[in-house]
Amino acid sequence: MSAATERAPCGLPRIGLGTAVQGPLPDPVRRAVLRAMQLGYRHFDTAAHYATEGPIGEAAAEAVHTGVVSRGELFVTSKVWCADAHPDRVLPALRRTLSNLQMEYVDLYMVHWPVTMKAGRFTAPFTAEDFEPFDMRGVWEAMEECHRLGLARAIGVCNFSCRKLEALLSFATVPPAVNQVEINPVWQQRKLREFCNGKGIQLCAYSPLGAKGTHWGSDSVMDSGVLHEIARAKGKTVAQVCLRWVYEQGDCLIVKSFDEARMRENLDIVGWELTEKERQRISKIPQRKINQGRRYITEHGQYKSLEELWDGEI
Repeated sequence: MSAATERAPCGLPRIGLGTAVQGPLPDPVRRAVLRAMQLGYRHFDTAAHYATEGPIGEAAAEAVHTGVVSRGELFVTSKVWCADAHPDRVLPALRRTLSNLQMEYVDLYMVHWPVTMKAGRFTAPFTAEDFEPFDMRGVWEAMEECHRLGLARAIGVCNFSCRKLEALLSFATVPPAVNQVEINPVWQQRKLREFCNGKGIQLCAYSPLGAKGTHWGSDSVMDSGVLHEIARAKGKTVAQVCLRWVYEQGDCLIVKSFDEARMRENLDIVGWELTEKERQRISKIPQRKINQGRRYITEHGQYKSLEELWDGEI
């Protein structure tokens, strides 16, 4: 079984292709996603905020039409953006997502951030006036309605701390299946993983390579001396060592490359493993959160500091 087709207990494929690309043109995204399907990828991660739902839908329709895959083999995830994180806007937002995807349902629909903005605020920069209080209960009840209607086969969250998950679980009728968060050797999320494992919530890692090259990413993962030494010893790339480490934690992971050679390389994380000594070395890498969400911090808003946004888990 390949990493692309292996599934976590919640049904989420262990590895997926991310589409949060900067300034994408629709056709390159469509071509890359179609090629990924031909290479064996089945899990595709998008969001309203990424503006890549349309080309993913086109690629999926073409792949189904030509017999590359069936819709049932695909696992498509999307996310409700902060400007639609209002109780009365979640369901309409999902209907727009489904129209973009040309699909009757998504396999997983997630709350993108525990943040609410005024309707219509999709493009940065954001100002203090753009933010409104996040109605967790109201938004989650709307997510549960999406699930009840069969428009989302599963529902989940992104960027939730242990404390926020605990609050959500205190009233949720349908608990979140997944919490998608930053996970990599430089931000290992030990506390959150222990909490989620105890509650039956699957962790899914974004930026497993540190998002080097993005406006908010860091080279601290890919330039790690420890990871380079391990990669040389194993005859693997640093990226493969990082992805294998995440995989061995039991997490699902989102990789993001439209280069075919790297798409293939990112799937080559099974059939070998890290040694206990190598795992110990990685466990001692100094920890630093890369995607801190600073743009959601405002002096007069709900979150006045990073400590408040992440409930001290930073």
